[in-house]
Amino acid sequence: MGSVKIMGEELANRIAAGEVVNRPASVVKELVENSLDAGAGTIDIYIERGGSRSIKVVDDGAGMDREDLLLCLERFATSKLDDLDGLSRIGTYGFRGEALPSIASVSRMKITTRPRDEIEGWQLESKGGKVMRVDAVGCAPGTAVVVKDIFFNTPARRKFLKSEQTEMSHIAGVITKLALAQPGAGFRLTHNNRKVISCKPGEPMAERAASLLGKDLAGKLFSFARTQGMLSVKGLASPPHLVRRNALKALNFFVNNRPVRDRTLVHAVLAAYGGMVGEGSYPVVLLWIELPSDQVDVNVHPSKQEVRFHKSREVHDLVRQGIADSLAGSPWLPGRQEKGRVVYDRVTGEVQRMDSATVVE
Repeated sequence: MGSVKIMGEELANRIAAGEVVNRPASVVKELVENSLDAGAGTIDIYIERGGSRSIKVVDDGAGMDREDLLLCLERFATSKLDDLDGLSRIGTYGFRGEALPSIASVSRMKITTRPRDEIEGWQLESKGGKVMRVDAVGCAPGTAVVVKDIFFNTPARRKFLKSEQTEMSHIAGVITKLALAQPGAGFRLTHNNRKVISCKPGEPMAERAASLLGKDLAGKLFSFARTQGMLSVKGLASPPHLVRRNALKALNFFVNNRPVRDRTLVHAVLAAYGGMVGEGSYPVVLLWIELPSDQVDVNVHPSKQEVRFHKSREVHDLVRQGIADSLAGSPWLPGRQEKGRVVYDRVTGEVQRMDSATVVE
């Protein structure tokens, strides 16, 4: 057995890339999240061959000057975290400084960027994480990142990529979640010169949800909202007869505009619907929760897709009650507005209001 050694920077970047970059979709996620954190209003994503040949993300965000451009490929360099205390109150999508250098370490990368108040921009080209050239260029404000030939220098990892269709479906899933999380931003996703997703900035969320999650939802989602102190919940939900079998596709949760998964929220949603939704089926729900950043821990999971609420019961009850109240007064119910129990007939697909004293088997 050999002695313990400190690994070199190149090897460290390659290992970090395994944590951050496991497929093209993870590259897209990191780049688009950076664009959102830079204040982008519109983001264009161009994909070739499921991302194995090329990924290009163009935004109209803040941009970088030459110094920041060079620093962004250094490990642990970040503009999103100032001190250790910031770990408990993260307001951006991420702070991992290894994301861009790790992506660069397993690809051929080109970054073109210009701050809004600068006359000229800068372009950096790297290969396998090594900077090849940096030049002044004319370009639009914002940032464009091109990632080509992902895993070109780690062929064993490249062999594990799935089919073009499979990799593209993962990319579309990433953009769908981010587009739902950020209703104020515009997203355009193109694959092999074919438009896959197109969302206009600031469009009504019900329209965006229908275009991304299924045309059968158009005009059929009802809204709900509740506030308690600094905690706010709001969202859109489907009537009980519009369900999905896949929980990940049906239940879309966002905490401070961050897509997350959380068992507490799943339980709250299903409790609100009660027996109106059959076992193994899930209503389509889009839920946005806003609360102070120090009231939620986003560092439970390395990907930050899981959270831990400091007052989970309070969050659970507010979500459940907000959805339940809207279910009880939804416009798709057949014209009865009296108070009472809501009963869903799984055979006929009809929803009825029953007097609270009536028991239905």
